[in-house]
Amino acid sequence: MTFIILAIVALFAILGVPLFVVLGTAVAMALYFSDIPLVVMAQRMFTTTDSFPLMAIPFFILAGALMTKGGIARRLIDLAKAAVGWLPSGLAIATVAACMLFAAISGSSPATLVAVGTLMYPAMLRDRYSQDFSLGLVTTAGSLGILIPPSIPMIIYAIVVGVSVSDLFIAGVGPGLLIGALLMTYSFLRNRGGSQHRIPFSKSAFVSRFKEGIWAVLLPVVILGGIYGGIFTATEAAAVAVIYAFGVEVFIHRETKLKKIPEIFVGSAVDMGIILVIIAIAMSLSWFLTAQYVPQLLAEWISDHIHTPWVFLLALNLLLLVTGCLMDIISAILILAPLTAPIAREMGVDPIHLGILYIVNLEIGYLTPPIGINLFVSSIVFDKPVVRVIRAVLPFLAVMLLGLLLVTYFPQISLALVHTLK
Repeated sequence: MTFIILAIVALFAILGVPLFVVLGTAVAMALYFSDIPLVVMAQRMFTTTDSFPLMAIPFFILAGALMTKGGIARRLIDLAKAAVGWLPSGLAIATVAACMLFAAISGSSPATLVAVGTLMYPAMLRDRYSQDFSLGLVTTAGSLGILIPPSIPMIIYAIVVGVSVSDLFIAGVGPGLLIGALLMTYSFLRNRGGSQHRIPFSKSAFVSRFKEGIWAVLLPVVILGGIYGGIFTATEAAAVAVIYAFGVEVFIHRETKLKKIPEIFVGSAVDMGIILVIIAIAMSLSWFLTAQYVPQLLAEWISDHIHTPWVFLLALNLLLLVTGCLMDIISAILILAPLTAPIAREMGVDPIHLGILYIVNLEIGYLTPPIGINLFVSSIVFDKPVVRVIRAVLPFLAVMLLGLLLVTYFPQISLALVHTLK
């Protein structure tokens, strides 16, 4: 039975069948061969989507779409240039800074890559940065979109494992800053002897750019400050983000016309529909695996072969890195997190720290073939062969893996701020 299900799923995947069809077929066949009524699948799908925290996802998607369609990216890039453009390799460092700022607004890696990369990639080429370096940097820095809060994968992990969304958001700040700093440091070392010019620092220019970008910069401050100030929950913060984004783009920046709003709403609804169906089906698969005692069997196997937390974390990283090459981040979290979270607790691994490890590992999956989304987005946007993009990204993958090791074995990078604010 298991072989038949896996064979059919593999065939569907090879044929390019949509993911929700692949997962749905796997769940339906598993229930059928286990003599469990198929109506259970529908019941579990409904129960899964009847969730208050889940409501945050469509709101954050909509807020990100409103910000992405406006002039936020340009304003943040100008601010980043004014702040760090005077440093050696200033434009490269400004690219990473702009991606970090935009990631804190959009919550999407592909959106960050497109919004920032389309402006910074040609600018870096004009400033005599090598083509491969420029291509690799914007592709890699764009992946920070899911690590720096707000982050949709963090919300999904929180729902699946049963932890605080707000704690996960706060825990992502430290690793996001760390990996951003590592990318900046590598950019500096790689180009320190180059001929790129440095933008002279101007206090008046910085103040001017800060005033132009202040409304964008304040969004994550409002969200995280409101959550930890006890003003609203993470789900309510998502609704606040939509109102804030709408007001800034339509009435303050005035770069998004009211007639464009229905189009943005429709696009966001389609994106949410895709995510919601995958979540519902994957959670029904998770329920089936739990009902068949798969987590318990896996835990017994791990307890027989792995006896220390650091070896468990190493094995988990390897599993997630391989999974990130083959599966999108949402599906990976939905399928694996319910299986590994109980084992991690037994090993003494904090579930918030575990969630950050999931995000960082699967963030790297955005940069690894054959599924790496950012690789294909970059290939299309910059009109380069995928093989060329992969080659350009390779040195930056080493930097990302260094960041992963630091976050894995120094949990205070993720947890220090969470414990401080509690």
